[in-house]
Amino acid sequence: MQQRDTAALILVQGSAAVAFTNFKKLGSVLTADLFYTVSDANKTMMSAVLSASLPKTPNKVLPSPANITVKHIQSLVPQGVVSCVYWNGSAWVVDGCDVTQTNSTHTVCSCVHFSTFALIMQVERPPETNQMMELLNRITVSIGLGFLTLAVMTFALCRRKPQVNSTTRLNLCISLFLAQLIFLLVQEFIHLIRPHKIVCTVLSGVLHYLFLSCFVWMLLETIWLFHSVLGLKDIRSQQRIGPHWGFKCLIGYGVPMAVVVVSAGIMPDGYGSDRCWLNYDRGFIWSFLGPVCFILGANAVLFIIILILLHTALSQMQHSPTHNKRFRALVFKILVQSIIIGLPWILGFFTGSSEALDVVFLVLNSQQGTFIFLLHCVLNEEVRQQFWSCCSRGRAI
Repeated sequence: MQQRDTAALILVQGSAAVAFTNFKKLGSVLTADLFYTVSDANKTMMSAVLSASLPKTPNKVLPSPANITVKHIQSLVPQGVVSCVYWNGSAWVVDGCDVTQTNSTHTVCSCVHFSTFALIMQVERPPETNQMMELLNRITVSIGLGFLTLAVMTFALCRRKPQVNSTTRLNLCISLFLAQLIFLLVQEFIHLIRPHKIVCTVLSGVLHYLFLSCFVWMLLETIWLFHSVLGLKDIRSQQRIGPHWGFKCLIGYGVPMAVVVVSAGIMPDGYGSDRCWLNYDRGFIWSFLGPVCFILGANAVLFIIILILLHTALSQMQHSPTHNKRFRALVFKILVQSIIIGLPWILGFFTGSSEALDVVFLVLNSQQGTFIFLLHCVLNEEVRQQFWSCCSRGRAI
């Protein structure tokens, strides 16, 4: 015979009474495995089975949802998702019951009917390939963050040298560093952040802004490169051309801010998904994908024009061993520059179809800082001279 505790609650309106029965051992019979889900997950009973009924009341549907606070009988796993379920006669189902609040000891269920209830926790079983991708993501992003730090330090030293145009690249590195660092930390501690809805919402808005800022600075870098090649200048060394740095910052940081403010104003509940990112409901994700698609398309078109202009200029030069050497170096720099301006992000629209493609997408885009440091710091003669000059003055002091 099941051990149970029974209690009754008299409702203020009318003469109805709610009877609660707590079955302490019924969970060993009506197990969590009887809760069927699409994904393969480990399921655990998080509470005793609780029965709520309205004696002498034929209508079981409530005019408004009732909140029931249920105590946990086991520790809540950080990655676990708790569901309020009820017994429909053959299985545990969630129809009509939702989780409104939860903490380490209790969960509040909001139900539109009375029945036999329980709490079931699901912990996803990540595929081995996902675990490998998560590990690869941590490693590659950490390496990229290290080189972004070196690039920021190097460009900061060259700010006062007129021959080095580093404003766009410096701000691109700063935006990339903040976006990738916050994204990595959020995903690493998502189980701690997710229960705090406001924090999750704010972080998703910050990430939206930072990643949009990255793409705007990539567009500005492409426009600067196009302007350089159009003027038939040496792409390795440029004078300060184009708009003032303040105007660039207004575009690089102001345009993303305008997009985020408008998006939040139109659909404020679009931020704060389960992964603390943008919700896919009602197409809100296009507040990010729309600007990104436009920028990637513009960068691709400008990059093709740049290749045509360079090919025309090179075809008019006399061929020699020195020419061939410079041509190979130029091809290498063009390929690296295509990564810096974000063209590999186009692969993101095809990820999921191939594991190899997912790896290529992750490695290339996490290493933008590495390629920026390699091309515009290590292989840039003016930057090297400025760096060693600063180091020499430091040793002299």
